[in-house]
Amino acid sequence: MNLDLIIQNILNPPILFFFLGMLAVFLKSDLSIPQPLPKFFSLYLLIAIGLHGGYELSKSGLTFDVIKALLLAVFMAILVPIYSFFILKIKLDVHNAIAVAATYGSISAVTFITGITYLQSLGVEYGGYMVAAMTLMESPAIIIALVFVAIFSKKDGNHDEEKKANWQEILREAFLNPSVFLLMGALLIGMLTGEKGWTSMEPLFGALFKGMLAFFLLDMGLVAAKRIYELKKLGSFLIFFAILMPIFNASIAMMLAYFFGLSKGDAFLLALLSGSASYIAVPAAMRLSVPEANPSIYLPLSLAITFPFNISLGIPLYYFVINNLWS
Repeated sequence: MNLDLIIQNILNPPILFFFLGMLAVFLKSDLSIPQPLPKFFSLYLLIAIGLHGGYELSKSGLTFDVIKALLLAVFMAILVPIYSFFILKIKLDVHNAIAVAATYGSISAVTFITGITYLQSLGVEYGGYMVAAMTLMESPAIIIALVFVAIFSKKDGNHDEEKKANWQEILREAFLNPSVFLLMGALLIGMLTGEKGWTSMEPLFGALFKGMLAFFLLDMGLVAAKRIYELKKLGSFLIFFAILMPIFNASIAMMLAYFFGLSKGDAFLLALLSGSASYIAVPAAMRLSVPEANPSIYLPLSLAITFPFNISLGIPLYYFVINNLWS
């Protein structure tokens, strides 16, 4: 792989702020982002990417290429947690295997946003409808986790009733969790208002985007570094899984994107989404739907290993492969 791609990605200011946050924890600095600013940064990024995606979708319309990309995204969101579960069952009990599989079957919106920033720095075009693809990929893993719990878990009668009573809340979490709701809402607003709406909002949600991303990744660096200390509890199998599974998932997405003729930018974003892991929506749902699973397993894997790997090395790796294939 071209070393320049790695250097160019790592020397991107928002990425450097992520590592600055990690360094602050390792050096025991008192640096912190006061609450509720991290939540504000999250809301800003979701609105910005949703608005811009809706604007782009209003220009392209619902064409065959758009539908094709969305269907591939949903297919990957269904496929990944299924085979991940059976791989994880080799070393983990059923509940932890389900939780980790669901985590890796869903996506990281911040990884996606970082990937878009990378494409923009290279001048590579992508479809705004990939924001809709990202949104569609959030929930299937949670639904599959529920199905696997019902199939593979052995529960007593009382626990079964408790689970059934919780299904409504769990499904609500899957489809109406804040990130999905806000992304879809911003996407629809972007579609309805089109170019006029985006032009009026661009000074806030376009010009300031990278600055807000830098703040958010600084906070993510602080959080990720604190989670790293929990990795000593995990075995080598899970650590290798957290690095190799994203590459494997992204490779399958690349092959499908190549076979179905997606553009280079869209193929890259599909691969990046497929290779990412959730650290917000799915962990929240797993606490509710699979309380037997240990959060100190699935959360550090996604946040302390896969997320830093993807934004530093995964992004240039996936782009390098796709750039060569599409050439």
